[in-house]
Amino acid sequence: MKIAVIGQSVFGQEVYKELRKDGHTIVGVFTIPDKDGKADPLATEAEKDGVAVFKFPRWRVKGQAIPEVVAQYKATGAELNVLPFCSQFIPMEVIDHPKHGSIIYHPSLLPRHRGASAINWTLIHGDKKGGFTVFWADDGLDTGPILLQRECDVEPNDTVNTIYKRFLFPEGVKGTVEAVRLIAQGKAPRITQPQEGATYECIQKKDNAKIDWNQSAEALHNWIRGNDKVPGAWSEVDGQKVTFYGSTLVDNGTTANGQPLEIPGASRPGIVTKAGLVLFGNDDKALLVKNLQFEDGKMITAAQYFRSGGSAAVELTEEEKTFAEQMRAVWQSILTNVSQIEDLTDFFKSGAASMDVVRLVEEVKLRASSCQLQNEDVYMNTTFQDFIQMCVRKLRGEDDEEELVVDYVEKDINNMTIKIPHQLFINGEFVDANGGKTYKSINPNDGTAICDVSLAQISDVDKAVAAAKEAFEEGEWGRMNPRDRGRLIYKLADLMEQHQEELATIESIDSGAVYTLALKTHVGMSIQTFRYFAGWCDKIQGSTIPINQARPNRNLTFTKKEPIGVCAIVIPWNYPLMMLAWKTAACLAAGNTVVLKPAQVTPLTALKFAELAARAGLPKGVVNILPGSGALVGQRLSDHPDVRKLGFTGSTEIGKHIMKSCAVSNVKKVSLELGGKSPLIIFSDCDMDKAVRMGMSSVFFNKGENCIAAGRLFVEDSIHDQFVKRVIEEVKKMKIGDPLDRSTDHGPQNHKAHLDKLVEYCQTGVKEGATLVCGGKQVQRPGFFFEPTVFTDVQDHMFIAKEESFGPVMILSKFKSGEVDDVLRRANTTEYGLASGVFTRDISKALYVSEKLNAGTVFVNTYNKTDVASPFGGFKQSGFGKDLGQEALNEYLKTKAVTIEY
Repeated sequence: MKIAVIGQSVFGQEVYKELRKDGHTIVGVFTIPDKDGKADPLATEAEKDGVAVFKFPRWRVKGQAIPEVVAQYKATGAELNVLPFCSQFIPMEVIDHPKHGSIIYHPSLLPRHRGASAINWTLIHGDKKGGFTVFWADDGLDTGPILLQRECDVEPNDTVNTIYKRFLFPEGVKGTVEAVRLIAQGKAPRITQPQEGATYECIQKKDNAKIDWNQSAEALHNWIRGNDKVPGAWSEVDGQKVTFYGSTLVDNGTTANGQPLEIPGASRPGIVTKAGLVLFGNDDKALLVKNLQFEDGKMITAAQYFRSGGSAAVELTEEEKTFAEQMRAVWQSILTNVSQIEDLTDFFKSGAASMDVVRLVEEVKLRASSCQLQNEDVYMNTTFQDFIQMCVRKLRGEDDEEELVVDYVEKDINNMTIKIPHQLFINGEFVDANGGKTYKSINPNDGTAICDVSLAQISDVDKAVAAAKEAFEEGEWGRMNPRDRGRLIYKLADLMEQHQEELATIESIDSGAVYTLALKTHVGMSIQTFRYFAGWCDKIQGSTIPINQARPNRNLTFTKKEPIGVCAIVIPWNYPLMMLAWKTAACLAAGNTVVLKPAQVTPLTALKFAELAARAGLPKGVVNILPGSGALVGQRLSDHPDVRKLGFTGSTEIGKHIMKSCAVSNVKKVSLELGGKSPLIIFSDCDMDKAVRMGMSSVFFNKGENCIAAGRLFVEDSIHDQFVKRVIEEVKKMKIGDPLDRSTDHGPQNHKAHLDKLVEYCQTGVKEGATLVCGGKQVQRPGFFFEPTVFTDVQDHMFIAKEESFGPVMILSKFKSGEVDDVLRRANTTEYGLASGVFTRDISKALYVSEKLNAGTVFVNTYNKTDVASPFGGFKQSGFGKDLGQEALNEYLKTKAVTIEY
């Protein structure tokens, strides 16, 4: 279509670019005149493409369209007007002229919040849902028929800026382009806006953004964030106008320690604390404001309000003077209306706007990549000399925030550059092991070394435990309210999601997991786990209990769920990141601190996790990661007197040893997820296609390195041969190869020692008389590859019928038709009880079998179906305690009973 784009801003620019990509012809761009000699981004983009650009100061005079302006517009021959963001009044002669009319983007869910400050009012009113509307323009104010709407959740601490960046901008661009696509296809609806729920609010400007303090804390918070950053909610403080930014609701404001600040009209004085300015509503509840801005444009962190002056000016080196002159030239290029940039030139008083802040931050990055500025840094250092002093302090590493130092191993692989930490992580820092000891982490795809990893020693364990203990007993983490703890864990999950491709790539090269599986399961379920338990943080609660009264007095008894303290977690190598997440997420949600030992052969995603935890803001000492040997690090954690809980996933043999050590040392609380030999019973009345597909998955999923893998399949004799034939056909289709190849089905085993055990396991099966139908050997290629293997005619007394392979080995046995109880007896004749499964169309049989199977998990007509909300753990020598679900929290909590007599 021939389209006229009428509007402005970066949003308009992005819509313009996407419409061109979609193949539409932009016949004209109509935007605002240049400001201070600078063109609007939309105009700049269009001029670059040679598209006609019109910069009319106005379209109407005294309510009447200007004929010359309308004529120039009509000459473009537009078939549709698109108004992505437009601050001008466009006459109806223009709106109605094109063949398809005009569409407008509006950042609210119409008919709610009509008017120019829709985003502000969405937040001011505390709406739980926000979004945008693309509607057909008419002669009313945002009243035209709806073409398209998209909604999003409004987070409790969203500002105009955050909701715009997270959803309204990126999804708004997509939505506007989608609306044009629907028009071009003749599928665009015209839905009359309902009258019910319609609202119109005034434009938010500085003069009407003054704070009314006679409101609840939540209403004050909504007012401040609804005006953040434009126009800015303000109040008189100490005789001057102060604007408030960065508001969050807090639960513990009434106990805040700091210096009081009188605020006229407020129900009580604010408190300037290390975290910021605590303010109070008329309901005595609290909110926290992070930043303040004064009338001269100077912005400070609220915690600095009472600090006199500032730091002494630093004297610049010659190199720093060169940088300062480069930045002076940048300021000059932005502030074109200023003849000369002096030390006291104020960025904002000289005409700079928010887009200029973004440009300035990026210009600094180009000239000094180590100086990573935030927009707030510019707002807080508005004069040139303050700006240069701030930049130089950051370049010298003297800024207030302590930077996380990571000695990365970088690799260009899988179409990306991955950055891998390789040192121990103790008390918020990456450090070498005592004595500088290291070992090599091996890529199972080809047997080559990925990098050297620090090898923790006993003294390192002691340091990590001491850091975790201090963080729990003395640090911020132990005092933090549960909701704030949840926010940090949510942030951690968000960072993991932002780095999910990198995490999956590291997981793949370190453990041999097929990349697509690593992305979906190893990493994907890890992210889901942290999000799930983040939601539990403020829902951990006790109960009140009626007891016999001490007459004539009375009693009240209640219970409290409290964190245990320092927890040790020891995880296996089959799902390195997911096993970390299953235990650590619940541990942190409960309020504990953790010292975690990853498997020695797969430490790298745990170390990357440590980096992300630090960047998410988890306080020092809360998470500590110690790659090392089980005999040294695992044993010391089991023995350590300051560790109060140990969670372990691994072999039954090691689990027994850990349990003994934990008992002897200080009677630690223990949870164990140990070995398995999970039975899968397939009846003749099953859905054969599904049974074959899921039977394959039950054994070969993740190369068989799966704690709940079906260790033995019992197949009813009448379908046994057909089932085996179908399985062999599917095995032959499996592609063995590089785990980073998207078409690979079966990657390498985790490490060489495990590969050797699988070879020996299969040789034992053959010697005992089982029939090796296929596989059983190492694949002749570099790396630790093992053929998918199928054994039939396996008798109950055989080694392979009783012991776990932990690899891609299918063990098949027959059972006679109708002998349900006998096959159940055989299935339960094992010391393990982790998982089990049954395939049948008979619901009564399914329920009976699921009741009789002695395992922590029973799958019916499916397999491997785990979920973050469902408890996971075994019976018998498969261990005790649960990961996942609400029950997992109990593994990391202790119950205290309190009885009061009154």
